This record gives sequence, structure tokens and C-alpha cells, in this order.
Amino acid sequence: AGSVSLSDRGFLGVGGERVLEYPQFAAADMDTLWALELGELPAAFSELPMFPVFDLGYYIVSILYLKYEPGAVELARRSPVASWLCAMLYCFGSYILADILLGDSPINYFNNNSNMLLASAVWYLIFFCPMNLFYKCVSFLPVKLIFVAMKEMVRVRKIAIGVHHAHHHYHHGWVIMVLIGWVKGSGVALMSNFEQLLRGIWKPETNEVLHMSFPTKASLYGAILFTLQQAHWLPISKANLIFFFTMFMATSKIFLTATHSHASPLAPLEAYICPILFGGNSQEENHHGAAHNGSRGPAPAQLAPQPVPKSKEDLNEGTRKRKAKKAE
Repeated sequence: AGSVSLSDRGFLGVGGERVLEYPQFAAADMDTLWALELGELPAAFSELPMFPVFDLGYYIVSILYLKYEPGAVELARRSPVASWLCAMLYCFGSYILADILLGDSPINYFNNNSNMLLASAVWYLIFFCPMNLFYKCVSFLPVKLIFVAMKEMVRVRKIAIGVHHAHHHYHHGWVIMVLIGWVKGSGVALMSNFEQLLRGIWKPETNEVLHMSFPTKASLYGAILFTLQQAHWLPISKANLIFFFTMFMATSKIFLTATHSHASPLAPLEAYICPILFGGNSQEENHHGAAHNGSRGPAPAQLAPQPVPKSKEDLNEGTRKRKAKKAE
């Protein structure tokens, strides 16, 4: 007999339905198809268009964070133009800052009418929807978690695009690639002081570079990874890197949002690596500081003469004088 094809391995059962005679061949074929589908998943994931669905989630979460800021609601009632400008910075601040660093026009992205209209509609509904219905719907925690995951998908895609854009201008500028990718991923946080000025607030101690949040740190680490991949120093495809880094960012932000936590999942790793790379811990610094102060002698406060305590006779004399004065 000749070779039997896969379609011939079986017989017709009741109702003309073909029944496989060798089910192990069908299981093997299904495993192969499943492996092929898993292999193609990162590529299909990296080609998903962000507009309008995922961009909508990004705008909703960004403007929600704006409304959480103290005085943001009063500002929207008092000065809608200033509130709208702040909302646009929350949505497009990363593009503005990246264009400035690359020498392009900072208002270049405002040419995208569809994105501008969508972000403006989200701003209006969150701040001015009757009875706050839209705000109550999108801030409901299960719904909000979906939008948070969508925002992280957009964030990772922006980091990858920023590194690729910088590589197009500076083929061997690794630092520039990291910087543009970092800015694309967390530009609105890096521009927080300027955004606060639009709301009439000046808090230089809230500088994001001095006190990095988890998204800012993760965007920096992601920009480094995408730069290494762009320079062919990281043995992974860009599609796989986008997929796995998005999974990490989305799960981390969903967990932090669900638990209302501001802790960083990277904190344990940083606590282990940073003392090795950048010096000792705080206890060693305090010990060295105390030894340094001791070598210079006692502090001026210690050298100052202490007041001599009054004796019991002096106290009694003072009491008698006060009583006599009071009697007079």
C-alpha cells in the first residue's frame, strides 16, 4: 500500500462523520499548531494598532490622575483653558518633550486631529459630565484596571518607538536612544513641575528625577533594554521584547492599582544591587559621619558654657522678693 495522508487516516462513522483511527497523530498536529500560534503571538501583539481603543484607555487613565490632583476640579471650573492644557500635557507631554530634545517643533503632535479630539472629549466627560456619570464609570476599580493595562501597552509601544526614532537620527548614540525612549515612556512625569505651574503650583521638591516613581524607573529600564536590542546586544526580537515587557508592566500596574500601593516591584532588586554599585548602606554612612565629626572635636553646642543651676537659698530669696513686691 502507498503512503497514507493525514486525511485518509480514519473511517466514516455514523452520519458520515470521519473518525480518526490514530488519535495520537491528531494530538501531535494540535500541539504543533498550538506551538505555532504561541510563536506568532508576540508578532501579532506587536502589530496591534493603538488608535483608537488603547489610546482611549491611555487618555482616560492619564486624565483621571489629573483629576486626582488637589485643586484640579476647582481649576476646571475656574479656568477651563488651563485645565485643558494640563490634560493635553498629561496625554501628550512625552511627545512634546521628545520633539524638543530631537530638535523638532514641540507642537508637532498637535497636528493629529483625531488624537486631539479624542483626548479633549475624554477631558470634557471626566470633568463636566452631568452627575459625574462618566467619571464614576471609568473610576470603578474593575473597569479602571482594564484601562490601566491598556495604558501600559501604549507606554511600552511608545518606548520602543522612541528608541527606534532616536536610532534613525543617531545610529550610534546609545545614550540618546535611552533618553528618548525614557522620555517617551514617562515624559508627563518628567514635565510635572511645568504642569504644576499651569495650575499655579510650584513644588520643586516633587521633581520626578529626584523621586522616581515605578513607571518612571521602569520606563528607564525598558529604554535600556530596547536600546540594547536595537544595537543587537540583546539576543531577542523586538516583538518578543515588546510582548514580555508589556506583560510585566501591565501585571505590575494592575497589582499596584488594585492594592492602592505606591511601592515599586523593583525595590528588592534595587536594594540588593544599589549598595554594591553605588556604595554602602545608610548605617555605614552614619558611622563614617559620626567618626568624621568626632575627629574634628566636640560640636560648638557642647563647648558652650552651661548655665549654673541656682541654689535653694537663691530660689528662696527670689521668692521672698516677689512676694514683697506683690504686697507693695
